Amino acid sequence: MKSKIPLWVNIMQVLLILIMIGQVYMYFFNHQMMADTGVVVEGSPMLNLVYEMGARTLVMVIASIFVIITQDPKQYLVVLLMNVFRESFEMIIDPLYPVLNAPATPPVDFGIHVLIVAIEILALVTVFRKIKN
Repeated sequence: MKSKIPLWVNIMQVLLILIMIGQVYMYFFNHQMMADTGVVVEGSPMLNLVYEMGARTLVMVIASIFVIITQDPKQYLVVLLMNVFRESFEMIIDPLYPVLNAPATPPVDFGIHVLIVAIEILALVTVFRKIKN
């Protein structure tokens, strides 16, 4: 059976999964990496927030892996929509509140996020059109 999901969309989703897995690892197991960014990870309230972020990101990873396996375009739309919203919020938040070891300046970070969001929107539109055909 030929997938309705284009290869480039699957590759993009796999790359996003790998990024999110790195974030999950940091949230759960590498608090020093978080401390290097300027985030204070001490005390129950902060650990609660960190572990909740890790859990929420892990759920996104699981949903993303599920749609990669099933290749169901309708389910894929949900994950792509989550990606677009997540990256859109990051596009605003990251430049406004940069981390200490940010690899790019806030304007460059904003530009990178604009590019990522544009690619994700293109993927969303592509999959949506596949459903309509």
